[in-house]
Amino acid sequence: MRKFLLLFAALFSMWHASADSNGTGTLTEHTLKYKGEEYTYHLYLPKELPADAPLVLFFHGYGTTNVHKMNLGFNSLADEQGFAVCYPSGPTDHRGHSCWAVGYSFHTDAGWERDDVGFTKRLVKHLQREYGLSRHNVFVTGHSNGGEMSYLLAYEAPEVFAAVAPIAGLTMEWMYRELTPKRPVPLLEIHGTEDVVSKWNGDPDNRDGWGEYIAVPRAVALWAAENRCTHEVREELPVKRNRVIVHRYVEGTNGNEVWLYEVVGGSHAWPDEDLPTAAEIWRFFSRYLK
Repeated sequence: MRKFLLLFAALFSMWHASADSNGTGTLTEHTLKYKGEEYTYHLYLPKELPADAPLVLFFHGYGTTNVHKMNLGFNSLADEQGFAVCYPSGPTDHRGHSCWAVGYSFHTDAGWERDDVGFTKRLVKHLQREYGLSRHNVFVTGHSNGGEMSYLLAYEAPEVFAAVAPIAGLTMEWMYRELTPKRPVPLLEIHGTEDVVSKWNGDPDNRDGWGEYIAVPRAVALWAAENRCTHEVREELPVKRNRVIVHRYVEGTNGNEVWLYEVVGGSHAWPDEDLPTAAEIWRFFSRYLK
């Protein structure tokens, strides 16, 4: 119970800091059925969307369904940069919480599962076909449970995404042990060192009930190695609240890079009080536009 109280407190903090949606384009609600499940998604399109525009998917955290209403910064950025933003919502699990199936222990122990990776592939193809969006410039990000989904997609759908950006996301130990990356994928992680929900140093003994997961620096190092990055360049961002140490692993295959933003003292909330989160994510994604 404690872990859920901590999670919902963190989600309230994220909501409280981000009150309403923004942007001057249109935000519409849709449904898509996949393997008997009905998924809802919201799609934001700028007023002037260029042909073959990029697509950014944002995956919500556990139990959170209204991220399309939050001022996360992606809609106004989409207006400026000319890309579409999709906010999928995961159907509820056996506990009644909207989520993404990433192999949490309370899901696997109950025999609950769902093919959210297959749904994501179907959704991307649908959006590309219906709106003429790019077949190359597709990116995924997400917070918390959505961060875990971002990692899972990096493993299982690298042919779909040009880059991924988990925020306060985790690599579950089962992913680390059972999955082999199919190809190198550029990755950005932003994570607070004092996150009490998704712990910086991991939870190898499953003390919090989500399942075993590895430390954030170890998870990022795996992708730096997979991308064959040769060395690290370190810098610090101008301080807004907490120190943000940026670890950039550079000169990887095809120019790929892996970035870790270490928010010293940061919590599980969306980190806009420490850095311009959406802008930094898009700055990373835009390196891989074709």
